[in-house]
Amino acid sequence: MIEFHLDTRSGVSPYLQLIHQVRQALRLGLLSEGDQLPTVKDVVARLAINPNTVLKAYRELEYEGLVAARAGVGTFVTRSLADGSLAAHGPLRAELGQWLGRARAAGLDDESIDALFQDTFRTTVPGQPSPAPARRQQT
Repeated sequence: MIEFHLDTRSGVSPYLQLIHQVRQALRLGLLSEGDQLPTVKDVVARLAINPNTVLKAYRELEYEGLVAARAGVGTFVTRSLADGSLAAHGPLRAELGQWLGRARAAGLDDESIDALFQDTFRTTVPGQPSPAPARRQQT
């Protein structure tokens, strides 16, 4: 079962964070068809958020066809977002873990690592090597 967490500094609304976490778990194969999401009551107790926030997220996921609510039973995953690339996740995760270790050893904090990753992700063209970082001219 997925365990939700909220990042209050992200600027992303709590209900969107819940949706993104479910989608991510579905893509990574952490949630599969038939798995149950935590009850609204459990999420509210764990995260100290409004029940309507959880209900809004679950309704959106249901609208997308990813989950279905069963009255009195709970909310269940109805389809996965994982694809054939799932087998490649293990080796890639190991390489990424090594890269994160090097980034931390170089003194980067979480926000710096995220900024570097996001910038590289946005500027890298699929199938081509990563571009060299742009250098600022010092004045």
